[in-house]
Amino acid sequence: MLAYVAKRIAFMIPMLLGITIISFGLMHLAPGSPTELYTEMNPKVGAEFKARFEAYYGLDKPLPVQYATWLSKVVRLDLGISFSPDKRPVWDKITERLPITLLLNGIGLVVILATAIPLGVLSAVRRGSRFDRVTTVFVFVGFSIPSFWLALLLMKWLGVDLGWLPISGLQSLDYPSLSPLGKVWDRVSHLLLPVLVSAFGGLAGISRYMRGSMLEVIRQDYITAARAKGLPEGKVVYVHALRNSVLPIVTLMGFWIPALIGGSVIFETIFAIPGMGQLFYQSVMSRDYPVIQGILLLGSALTLLGNLVADVTYALVDPRIRFGRS
Repeated sequence: MLAYVAKRIAFMIPMLLGITIISFGLMHLAPGSPTELYTEMNPKVGAEFKARFEAYYGLDKPLPVQYATWLSKVVRLDLGISFSPDKRPVWDKITERLPITLLLNGIGLVVILATAIPLGVLSAVRRGSRFDRVTTVFVFVGFSIPSFWLALLLMKWLGVDLGWLPISGLQSLDYPSLSPLGKVWDRVSHLLLPVLVSAFGGLAGISRYMRGSMLEVIRQDYITAARAKGLPEGKVVYVHALRNSVLPIVTLMGFWIPALIGGSVIFETIFAIPGMGQLFYQSVMSRDYPVIQGILLLGSALTLLGNLVADVTYALVDPRIRFGRS
């Protein structure tokens, strides 16, 4: 397996290089330029400032030269300097926001797995029952509701009308003056709505994947043989069938890793949470090329890493899977 992992990692390098070339080119083909942030809102800024700005950041050079310059810095783990007025290093801005996004989406991922897997298993075991029909309706609702609309609806209902939960940020203005228990509840209350919104769609989808996989497994001959031996139904379902049923979920988990960053753009923007999603949205709006490219590089690396983790986990979950020596 070590040889397989080493080969996959070596293959990831040219793949990542190709992704960065495509994303770099598409980013510069998009309408607008970084100088618009300074020129559109300030009539005193003229063509001279624009020329100096582009020369300072190398935007006046051909795209291949700009890409080669950026890549040479990335090799040295330098993602460049942001075009925003604070002129902060891109890596500092990413590391400042990344823990918040990982926390929110990590909690959402735990909620999805802890809820969707049992829900899918019970729906498969009780196929055709009232419980299965209710969960099927829930799944269709989860697929149909846009996450941004659900977020706005919950903000108005739970935050504005009922006043139960805060609707923005990660802490209240009076957070420093709260008691230790009050600080804990303040943090939890601010996380409830974002986590619920981020987990709702995934919960519906994963439970349906789990149900379909479980239905396929429990029809297999070895499950029939286990029942014929007189094994308890709980052992048949949760020991023999469940292990093979989670293999499709393992595959999907490989794609969840990059979603920890890219999938939070909507709800972080709506709930004013200072995470990676909000940073990416703000960078796109201001044409902050170094930050955009840095986040895309990180997301691409996580996507390739997620695929590798999914393949390796497959072998750990199912001993029948082996990697060839070639």
